[in-house]
Amino acid sequence: MSERTGKQWVLLAAGSKSWINYRHQANVCHAYQMVHHSGIPDEQVVVMMYDDLAYNAENPYPGEIINKPNGPNVYPGVLKDYTGDDVSACNFLAVLRGDEAGVIKQAGGPKKVLQSDENDTIFIYLSDHGNKGVFAFPKDYLYASDLIHTINEMAGRQQFSKMVIYMESCCSGSMIEHLSKNTEVYGVSASSPYESHCACFYDEDRFTFLAGEFTACWLLHCNISDFTRTTFQDQFVRLREMVTQSTPCQYGNNELSETFLSTFLGSAGSSSQPACSDRAETFKLTHLTPSCEVPLTIQKNRIHRETDPEKRTALQRGYEGLLHMRAKIERTMRDIAKHVCPEAGSTPLKDRSPLTRLDDMKAVAEHFRWTFSEWYEEQDDGFILSSMHVFATLLESGVEVVRIKEAITCVKSSE
Repeated sequence: MSERTGKQWVLLAAGSKSWINYRHQANVCHAYQMVHHSGIPDEQVVVMMYDDLAYNAENPYPGEIINKPNGPNVYPGVLKDYTGDDVSACNFLAVLRGDEAGVIKQAGGPKKVLQSDENDTIFIYLSDHGNKGVFAFPKDYLYASDLIHTINEMAGRQQFSKMVIYMESCCSGSMIEHLSKNTEVYGVSASSPYESHCACFYDEDRFTFLAGEFTACWLLHCNISDFTRTTFQDQFVRLREMVTQSTPCQYGNNELSETFLSTFLGSAGSSSQPACSDRAETFKLTHLTPSCEVPLTIQKNRIHRETDPEKRTALQRGYEGLLHMRAKIERTMRDIAKHVCPEAGSTPLKDRSPLTRLDDMKAVAEHFRWTFSEWYEEQDDGFILSSMHVFATLLESGVEVVRIKEAITCVKSSE
């Protein structure tokens, strides 16, 4: 093995687009500022975000993105390695494995990838919607099966010395719970494989949530910590105390949790510790809201603030449209479950079985995504993903993939 000092690579990805999902890209922008401040060179950082917030028509402060109430602008200087439709699961995996040829860029430009080797560390952070074995990107899904397969292949090819993954989404534990304990990979999820995750910090001026609960706590802890003296285990213990609406979980090789943050994230100094500690004492999470409720909450707040009768009526129609869409999705999932297991009643909707059939989950979810493709064009992924645990439950009860696919097709044709 080479004796040279390894490089620190960082991959940051927000999987959503649109103003309603503001928090995901704000999380990534803030995370970039943290690693940049810690001394990670830009050539070793890859940022993937749709980049439709800073100059969005709904942004009352053009050019500004914040991640906490009255917080600093975290947008200036953020890397624009992959934006728009180039933010995809396919590109994410290609970037991770250093596969420049596998990157598909719609508008051309540099295909920046992690050029890591056996001496290097890799830190990955992802933020968006998710469910059992599924993490959303704007145009496609990242599946647990593909993520785990890619990491295992990279380990076999000695493309890193150590890897750490932080993931924020609903059911994020299901994306990394199958990480091998025998490789140098450690993961932390914002929630268990069965839990939703909460948005926080609703902003009255922007009509959106500024952050996710887990990330708000994670970045606060980073800001008050000396990376050269704080381990990932220290951080995990603190996150378990701070995050109240979901359960952060550890996966993979937990021995790596004893590694100092500086091994992956640079050497943030401790000179500003007293001031940061004061901020930590006054830190308070507000407006904690389950991810799937965010669109409804935002719309209700818009209605409440609107004084023009016509605009208020239009907003009310929009709210009713969201309720109708959510009910339609839930009804469709019930119909699929009943078609597969008529005798099961509503059981598949309530059960939360562990997901072991990762490849089968991908096959079923992809068939559903293509069959109901118009849903993904009409509205945000959050409502759809919040019901997709039904597929995991059916699979873990022993139902074959072909049978579930047939049920999806049948229910679609009877609409």
